[in-house]
Amino acid sequence: MNVRRQHISGITIAAVTALGLGTLSACSSDSAAAGNSDKFDVVASFYPMAYLAEQIGGDHVNVTSLTEPGQEPHDLEISAKQTAQLQESDAVLYLKNLQPSVDDAVAQSEVKTKIDAASLTTLEKHGNEVGGHAAEHDDHEDEEMSGLDPHIWLDPVRYAQVAEGVSKAFEKADPDHAADYKKNTAALVKKLDGLNTQFEDGLKNTRTKVFITTHAAFGYLAERYGLTEEAINGLDPESEPSAARVKDLEKMAKADGVTTVFYETLVSDKTAKTIASDANLKTDVLDPIEGITSKSKGDDYFQVMESNLKALQSALGAK
Repeated sequence: MNVRRQHISGITIAAVTALGLGTLSACSSDSAAAGNSDKFDVVASFYPMAYLAEQIGGDHVNVTSLTEPGQEPHDLEISAKQTAQLQESDAVLYLKNLQPSVDDAVAQSEVKTKIDAASLTTLEKHGNEVGGHAAEHDDHEDEEMSGLDPHIWLDPVRYAQVAEGVSKAFEKADPDHAADYKKNTAALVKKLDGLNTQFEDGLKNTRTKVFITTHAAFGYLAERYGLTEEAINGLDPESEPSAARVKDLEKMAKADGVTTVFYETLVSDKTAKTIASDANLKTDVLDPIEGITSKSKGDDYFQVMESNLKALQSALGAK
C-alpha cells in the first residue's frame, strides 16, 4: 500500500512527552483528553477501533481517535501532540499495517496495553478481485494489487471476533470493570450476529453477485456473503487503475449485468464516475466506514452498514 510514512524518533517522543503538549480531538465532542483522566484512557487509531472501544468500555473508558472525522485513515501522519497523548494513555487499539505512522508510534511508545486488532482474527490476501467471479472476465493481473487486506471490520463476523479479543485485553488491563466489559461485549457481539443475519438473508437471492467498487475494501464482506468484489483500484484507495484494468471492468460489467459503480465518501469519486459514464452504469455510495462524517448515510457503524446492505441489494437486484 502506497502511503506516506513519518518515522518518529525516541528522542522526539521523550521530548514531546515531557512537554505534555496539547490534547487530541476525541471521538465524541465531549470526551476529555486521551491521558490522565479518571477513566481507562484508550487511544484508538481510527473510527472502527474507536467504536469498538466505546461500545465495550462504556462509561468506564475515555476514548480518543488519532484520525479526525473526514480524514482518510491511510494518509494519517502522527503529530507531536498525538504522540504525547499516546504515551499518556492506558491502552492503544490499532490495526497493524493499515496506518504505518501509527505502527511506528505504537512500537516506540511505552503504553502497557497495546492491542493489535489484526492479531485478533484472520487476515487474507486480497487483490483487485475477491470472490467467485469467473476468471475469464478479469485476466489482467497486477502484483501491486495483492496483499493482506486490513478491512476486517466490514465483515460482522470478523469484527465480532476482534471485539471479543479487545474485551479480554480491557478485562486484563482494568480488572475492576471486567464484568461490565464482558457484558457490553456480549451485547455488541449479539448485535453483530444480527447484522450478519441481515446480510445473509438480504443478499441470498440476487440477480447478479458481482459489484464494482473504487478500492478493494469489501473483500471480506464479498467472501462472507457469496459475492464478488471487482475493485477499480487495489487496497490503496488513492492509486490509479491501468487502462487494461478499466477495459476489463467494462467488459466484465456487460457480461455479468453489473448496474452500479460504487464510490466512497472520503476519496474522490472522479474515476468511478468516469468509468460509470463510459459503461452507461449508475453510481452509488458503498461506505467502507473508515470515519463518520456529515456525508455518511448513518450516525454509527450499524446504521452505515445497514445503508450499505440496501445499496448492495439495489445494485445486485435482490429478490
